[in-house]
Parts: sequence; C-alpha cells; structure tokens
Amino acid sequence: MEITKTLDAKGLACPMPIVRTKKAIEDINSGEVLEVHATDVGAKSDLTAWTKSSGHDLIESKEDNGVYKFYIRKG
Repeated sequence: MEITKTLDAKGLACPMPIVRTKKAIEDINSGEVLEVHATDVGAKSDLTAWTKSSGHDLIESKEDNGVYKFYIRKG
C-alpha cells in the first residue's frame, strides 16, 4: 500500500481527529491513501463511521502501542 499523506492527530480529542482527517483528505486525489495516527479511543468508531458516510474506504485500522492507525482510500 502506498501512503500519499500522513496525518498526525495524536493527542487530539473528539471531534478533532475527524475534523483534521476531513481537511487532509481534501488535499489528496481520488484513489490515494491517507494514513491517520490518533490516540483518542473514540477515533476508531468515529473514523469508521465517517469513511462509510463520506464515500471513502477504510482499508485497514490497527493499534500500535496506544496509537491507532487508519488507512483511508479517498473515494
């Protein structure tokens, strides 16, 4: 998987990871991948719901030492 852009949303509480993700995804082209790093536990459900409702694809999500990593392909 080729990452086009990485967003560091660590330390931000809801709804800021979503707000920053929405802004960051506007800067990439359709089909490209945005990697998001967040520490807010709520980001997992929030980003999953947001990608579905906004027409993007959540390719993968994982946790690594308290950091949640999301890989979103722009629709």
